[in-house]
Amino acid sequence: MERLAQAFHVARSAKGGKNRSLRASGVVRSPSRNADATEFRDEARIEIPIAIRTAGTSRATVGASASGLYLAAVAARVSLLGTGDYWLTRFLFQRGLAILYLLAFLVAARQFRPLVGEDGLLPLSEYAERAAFAERPSLFHLYPDDRVVGVAAWTGVGLAALAVTGVPNVLGAYAVPASMALWAAMWVLYLSFVNAGRVFYGYGWESMLLETGFLAIFLGAGASAPPEIIVWLLRWLLFRNMFGAGLIKLRGDDCWRDLTAMDDHYETQPMPNPGSWFAHHLPARFHRVEVLGNHVVELAVPFLYFAPQPYAALGGALTIGFQLWLMGTGNFAWLNALTIVQAVATLDDGVLAPVLPVGVPTAAPTPAYQTYAAFVVAAAILVLSVRPARNLLSESQTMNRGFDPLHLVNTYGAFGSITSTRYQLVVEGTREADPDEGDWTAYGWKGQPDAVGERPMQWAPYHLRLDWQLWFAAMRPRPGRRQRWLYRLLDRLLEGDPATRSLLGDDPFGDDPPERVRVVRYRYRYTTPAERAETSDWWRRERVGTYVSASDAGDLASRRDRRRIDRY
Repeated sequence: MERLAQAFHVARSAKGGKNRSLRASGVVRSPSRNADATEFRDEARIEIPIAIRTAGTSRATVGASASGLYLAAVAARVSLLGTGDYWLTRFLFQRGLAILYLLAFLVAARQFRPLVGEDGLLPLSEYAERAAFAERPSLFHLYPDDRVVGVAAWTGVGLAALAVTGVPNVLGAYAVPASMALWAAMWVLYLSFVNAGRVFYGYGWESMLLETGFLAIFLGAGASAPPEIIVWLLRWLLFRNMFGAGLIKLRGDDCWRDLTAMDDHYETQPMPNPGSWFAHHLPARFHRVEVLGNHVVELAVPFLYFAPQPYAALGGALTIGFQLWLMGTGNFAWLNALTIVQAVATLDDGVLAPVLPVGVPTAAPTPAYQTYAAFVVAAAILVLSVRPARNLLSESQTMNRGFDPLHLVNTYGAFGSITSTRYQLVVEGTREADPDEGDWTAYGWKGQPDAVGERPMQWAPYHLRLDWQLWFAAMRPRPGRRQRWLYRLLDRLLEGDPATRSLLGDDPFGDDPPERVRVVRYRYRYTTPAERAETSDWWRRERVGTYVSASDAGDLASRRDRRRIDRY
């Protein structure tokens, strides 16, 4: 109350002048363009608690026409939230998100055509024929052509590179519209890939990248202050991401409640990395503490995102540390990196300035259209958040679900259930016409385990889409309706298709494809430290059975026909 009264008194007694300005939480910030303004920014970096200076120490005056009550409210709020500035926040957030966009478009350029292109495992023509544009809007619905796919992917790479380098920031008065156009173009392009990609783009982090990228459109650039309301929407997104993941675990397998989830997770997770074997062999007591820590970070910490500073920053720091641990023990594409980028929204300039030596520009007035757009977006997000919020509170909570074709507000979550056994699919081929007489040779995957002596590799934040689908497919004893792409994969291997072979880690047949192929299902376990010391192997495996029997191209064609479905 004392701060409120002081700010109210300053507002009433402030005198007019040429340099009337209001430094209020990054929404409107226009300090004078002189040395005083520089000193003002420097002092803000060491967390001056009230951004509106008192009459005795002020070098920036407050417009006499401003409402005293408004200034008092702003001062009270900013005093609780630290500096209330988000210039460095925007700088770090936009660069981080642009890097992930760049990576996502590179993945599309390298993998989309063999997976979902004209002759892909799930051809674009099927999507264009069966999916209504209004339900799954995509440029590829209008132009299902590999050339368009290539242009879109490499255009996305180029746009993301511009965003990484911060080109819009040097365009002066055009910085804000250029930035909005740049981020909007990336969002439209990536939306096209996600909606046309079907099962190969059906991961939660695809919708999350789109939702995060949509909000980035309205953050602005250059000397225009970042709209604080967008920062809060990013925190709301981060909250749904983390809290949804925590709730789905409590409502899922018993292992999350009896603290045994991590006993199997590192061995059975979708794609282990070099640290997974070591994490698996940590003491059981440590694994119990891990699960407790997971519950704290995902169920309690998210409420700190909405707290005053420094508590919001503490919540963000704990979230970032948690994600770094996950990145060190598994390959989850860009899920963890994207969550870290979202967590930047919990940090303001007072937190970032000591560790991020980037100059803050002298503020210019925020364009009216940017302000209006930010509030319209906030209103839309508020309305669209009703169903995801209900989902969070529902006992039948679903994870990684979108409620609109634009993926604007979604539900998130991961590992509501933990598999206790790891199964792997191994594709083998032979040049013998008679499968009973042939010597079978295995193809190699890039990210999935195959040879027992090969150490798991680090791929994240890069995304191996085929390898992820192989993990899901191996859970079933036989191919299901969502695995029809597998038969096309085998067919392409029999043809020796170069694009399909580029998705593999090792092709032992080269340019001379096999006569027959089959898929064998194995159970994989980590070796113990003693076994590894003796054999140098990372895995043990035992054959479970045949997943797809030896087949030639004609057999595969008939099997595909029997399994054709209208699902897309």
